[in-house]
Order: sequence, then structure tokens, then C-alpha cells
Amino acid sequence: MSISTPEELAALRESGRIVRLMLEAMKSAVRSGITTQELDDIGAAVMRANGAVSGPVTVYDFPGTSCISVNDEIVHGIPSGRKLRNGDLLKLDVTIQKDGFMADAAESVLVGGDTINLSAIGVRLADCARRAFTAATDVARAGYRVRDIGRAVEREVNACGFHVIRDLCGHGIGRTIHEAPSVPNWPDPSATSVLTDGLVITIEPIIASRSGRSLLARDGWTVRTADHGLAAHYEHTLVITKADPILLTAA
Repeated sequence: MSISTPEELAALRESGRIVRLMLEAMKSAVRSGITTQELDDIGAAVMRANGAVSGPVTVYDFPGTSCISVNDEIVHGIPSGRKLRNGDLLKLDVTIQKDGFMADAAESVLVGGDTINLSAIGVRLADCARRAFTAATDVARAGYRVRDIGRAVEREVNACGFHVIRDLCGHGIGRTIHEAPSVPNWPDPSATSVLTDGLVITIEPIIASRSGRSLLARDGWTVRTADHGLAAHYEHTLVITKADPILLTAA
């Protein structure tokens, strides 16, 4: 969607605030031994307390409030009784709807935090995804093209020695989860749409440690790396302006 009134921006900011509250609550609970279902329950409690509903459930009937993916699971992991272990690379992906407006964000978290060797590949992969997002925001301005975002993301990811997962991308958002335009993480020649003032999109580098090839798991939801390499995901919902974008889901 494109924002046309101050009231729409205020409503999107509120949705973004709730997403941030959920992510912070879930991140603070991450530890060895907790299950992904318990993390999902924590996010769901925050969501309900703020009068919101799950975007994935509302739109796709997803079997969980949020998508929680571990290690070689890239996106759309289903919350379950799986217990996390130190060193696991966890992806928390939260989308909610409040009063008809949606916001979406994701972060990658290394279970164990400071107890893990900071040279571990999971740490470097998660950091690279964040850096690729930051690089993309430099060209996320009115007048640039969507493929400029992808070029910035892939350049940073390649410099880190990792790979963009080209099958997955960012997207327009607002009234529902996935709206036009598609926002690839590489300079797709077909991504010719011009970014316009007020356009609401997600930028979400989704990257892998090995080939970047992906496949759909047997559960019909979870997307994994085809070669069992680790994957990282970093995402915010933002509003395009003529200057720096407005980050709706950032702290």
C-alpha cells in the first residue's frame, strides 16, 4: 500500500510497535532448553494483550502465531516442541494485523549469545544479514528502482562470502501480508518498479552460508537450505520517502 493520510501512518506505526514488542519479548526468552512453541506462546500473549491478531494465521491459516526457524530452516518454520540448544541459529519472524493494518519483521538470534565463540559462522551470517539490510536502506528512497535494493543486498552478502537465497524476497505490505511490489534480494532485471513516496514495503535479506539453494520441507510450510547450510533472515517494515525511509518495526 501507499500511505495517503497521517491516520494511516499512525495505524502502521502502531502495528510496527506491537511487532517490536513481540520480538523483544521472544528474544529475551531465548535460551538453551526452551521450545520454539514456548517462544511462540510468549509472542502470542504480547500480541493479544495489544489487541492484534497474527498475520500468518489470518491470511494463510499458518499453524503458529509466528514463524520460528532453526539452523538450516530458512523461513516459515512451525513452532513445536523442539528444544533449542546453544549454538542454534534461530530466526524469529513476526507479522501482525491491528485495526486492518499489518507490519512484519524478523531477526536472527544465536542461542547462547555471549557464550558462543564470536567467530562462529552463525554469528557472522546473522551480522551479514543486518549489514545487508542497512546497505539496502541507503537506496530505499523515492525515485530509486526496486532492483537497486537487491543490488545493494547482494553486493554486501557476496562481500561477506555468503549467498542470497533468490527464491525468497521482500514485498509490499499494509492491508495484507504480501502486496506488490516484490522486493528481490538481488538485482533482478524484472524488478523495474520505481519506489514512490509513501510506499510501504519490507526489506528482508535472506541469506545462506553455502549455495543459497532452497527446498520445501515435508510439512508443506518450512523452507530449508537444500545443502543443510545455515540461513539467516533480517527484516523490517518501512515507508519509502524522499529521504531516509521510516522504519516502522525498529526499536
